Amino acid sequence: MSTPPYALPLQQSERLQIIDSLRGIALCGILLMNIPYFGMPWMWDFDLRLRNEFSGPNYYTWWIVRLFFEGTMRGFFSMLFGAGCILLLERLEKRPPGDISPADIYYRRLLWLLVFGFIDANLFLWNGDVLLVYALGGLVLYPFRHAKPRLLLIVAIAALAIGTFKGTTQLYEQKNKRVKGEAALALEKQKVTLTEKQKKEKEAWEEYKKEHTPAELSKKAKEEIKAFRGGFTSVLKHIFPRNAEFQKMSVYGFFFWDLMVCFFLGMYLYRTGVLTGAKPPSFYWKLMLAGYAIGLPLNYWQLSSALRLNFDNTHLADTMYISWYEIRRVLLLMGHLGLLMLLYKYGAAKWFFRIMAAVGQMAFTNYLMQSIICGFIFYGVGLRWYGALERYQLYVITAGVWVFQVIASNIWLKYFRFGPFEWVWRSLTYWRKQPFKRNTPVIER
Repeated sequence: MSTPPYALPLQQSERLQIIDSLRGIALCGILLMNIPYFGMPWMWDFDLRLRNEFSGPNYYTWWIVRLFFEGTMRGFFSMLFGAGCILLLERLEKRPPGDISPADIYYRRLLWLLVFGFIDANLFLWNGDVLLVYALGGLVLYPFRHAKPRLLLIVAIAALAIGTFKGTTQLYEQKNKRVKGEAALALEKQKVTLTEKQKKEKEAWEEYKKEHTPAELSKKAKEEIKAFRGGFTSVLKHIFPRNAEFQKMSVYGFFFWDLMVCFFLGMYLYRTGVLTGAKPPSFYWKLMLAGYAIGLPLNYWQLSSALRLNFDNTHLADTMYISWYEIRRVLLLMGHLGLLMLLYKYGAAKWFFRIMAAVGQMAFTNYLMQSIICGFIFYGVGLRWYGALERYQLYVITAGVWVFQVIASNIWLKYFRFGPFEWVWRSLTYWRKQPFKRNTPVIER
């Protein structure tokens, strides 16, 4: 039996097409949620008042995207990242030993992923990059590679509980800012001398109200547009502090647990055969119906509350006693998974799963290419369309990027083993130049 002189990356024959297809679908879905942050100030996406988007195509676009997809596509991608970690380690541990251990390969991949996250955020100018926190979160997964499905599910549920607790804490922090600030203002009107603590509470509330008025938010939006339509240094100077804050929140805050839920859920669903189509159709029907029947009403309630309260988060805790974000996101994610797996099980849209598998095999390249393409379209380094399009028009751009990536991925993989960024990532991981073209033989001895 021949033995490779060194460990090799996952080969085409070892891939699971359904996993690749789901990853490709999730990758495209991520752009649905990211495109507003590429193409317009975040205030416009958050608050419909700023452009009076309470009717017409912008309003309905906001509802469709938020109701059906908000948070779920990132969750899908995270879930498949967790499953992919197990898949990679299973294959590596079954191979004859090379000069690099599976653990070494695994951690090298994650450390290089961290480097690519820094590049995506600061060279490709994407201030919503998740690669860095994926790399850090992935470090946690290795000790669980052989864990029983029950333990994986318990950890996922625990992460869900912690994430929900942290989200709920944020809700009440916002509410307390309002309640304490208004109480201090009421005392001041009654000519009561405020304590130092009450003065700070009053000032914090007044500052919050000022920063969240439509006029102030619109002013900040204009500053955003000016910065993003500038050159490379203008954009980088504007987003660098935001990147630092986002990464800090990702590692220490709510977002870390947001990822852990889906990482471990993905590992559990892979171990139990849910992601590979091993369950009967009846299982996926139940998964879809339960996910949509509970998740959609919860999400509708949350979105309608935001509209009713004029996007004032300080009032959300008055009607929502806990944060339902993580719970409803997982439920909708299960609904989407059930639907897709039913299409797969019944053999519907085979062509769709086939072409999306190529997108999934090149998910790393396609994720980074979304940053490069959208940066060129919207920022001052390219066409300078930032803030120039209506909300619904951004999704025309999204569809164009999808078509390009689907076609390009399928053509590329006819001639090459990996996407270009996958090839660089693997070559760095193994510290050897990897075979790139399909007609290049894999050397064994």
